Amino acid sequence: MIARTDARHIPVLGQEAVNFLAPHDGALYVDATFGAGGYSRAILDVPGTRVIGIDRDRTAIAGGFDLVDRFKGRLTLVEDRFSNLEAICAAQAGGKVDGVVMDIGVSSMQLDRAERGFSFRNDGPLDMRMGSDGPSAADVVAKASEADLANVIYIFGEERHSRAVARAIVKARTEAPITTTRALADIVARVVRAKPGEIHPATRTFQGLRIFVNEELDELRTALTASEHVLKPDGRLVVVTFHSLEDRIVKNFLNERAKGGGGSRHLPEARRVEPSFEILTKRPVVASEAEVAANPRARSAKLRAARRTQALAYPEDEPFGWPTLASVMRGGRS
Repeated sequence: MIARTDARHIPVLGQEAVNFLAPHDGALYVDATFGAGGYSRAILDVPGTRVIGIDRDRTAIAGGFDLVDRFKGRLTLVEDRFSNLEAICAAQAGGKVDGVVMDIGVSSMQLDRAERGFSFRNDGPLDMRMGSDGPSAADVVAKASEADLANVIYIFGEERHSRAVARAIVKARTEAPITTTRALADIVARVVRAKPGEIHPATRTFQGLRIFVNEELDELRTALTASEHVLKPDGRLVVVTFHSLEDRIVKNFLNERAKGGGGSRHLPEARRVEPSFEILTKRPVVASEAEVAANPRARSAKLRAARRTQALAYPEDEPFGWPTLASVMRGGRS
């Protein structure tokens, strides 16, 4: 689930994403997951374009100040969640833009810094927060009930041994607080066995906790809906995902918006719902062999793109039925 790849700040499927956006003079775009600024830089290389870059990570925003200077004010940076995209566009651009690009998941910059607590490759505090607010992974591990931990690890990490992992975490935390990435990885490795050549036993547990702590899937769905509201007719939406859970949300969102029909569960049957998007990628675009060879993290990337029609936005979607961060932290018990 990595979008920004290295010190050169080249995003996965970056050229393909920009090609679908088709940036042109006088147009305004939103880089909803600014990161290291790879998409923003490519868009701004087209004369006369402007970009609003959004990131909840203060480090990423600070790292983009050089681009603000380089492009002489054509880039505006906003420290915020990308789920607030609609309000940000209203404040910065009067509400409407020509394109939105987003990549979903954690960046290499975050993974490679042990103090951020995203990875067990280097020991660090069990944090995992993309921003600086809200409960950390250590807080969730300390307070969530065994049942909630099992659900989180199963739903968001797709770990089939989630019950055994949750049971081991609850037992271990009665003996000592679990505050580091290595401590958690060791606990998981004692109950999840991996064969040679397979991923580390703790990979899915870490993924599940990270997605949950950052509310990534709810953020994604809200951002997709916001994009539907802020895009001008003929505006482009481009989304790069790195996991099946994320890709499924994007695929289902675009398929629903592209099919239209004679009403919906939210509207009277007599009112026809016109398609609000035209899908531009019948199948998801994937990284080339050359890109995967240069950056193995690109192997799981999928890009989907769509064009906004002139139809009204669809009614708001109903909430997902999975555990929420607020409810788990309220109801946590040992």
